[in-house]
Amino acid sequence: MSENRSSISKARSYQELGEFWDTHDLSDFGDRIRPARFKVEIESETAYYPVEASLSVALRSAARKQGVPPEVLLNLWLQERLRKAKK
Repeated sequence: MSENRSSISKARSYQELGEFWDTHDLSDFGDRIRPARFKVEIESETAYYPVEASLSVALRSAARKQGVPPEVLLNLWLQERLRKAKK
């Protein structure tokens, strides 16, 4: 956390900030807060495709060995394969 203090809690660290909000409620400070405005853009899409059970087991095993979730490894492999197919 920078040298700036939280505007409501006056906390100097994330620990102090957490301790403050553990004992306070945001509704007690309604006069000191303002609405937040932000834009969220989600570019990913979830699609489900059937995969043979043995392939699923092999994928999970390979992903575990690489320390990543199976869906991450599958996406990487698909990207690689599609890149090669374009050439």
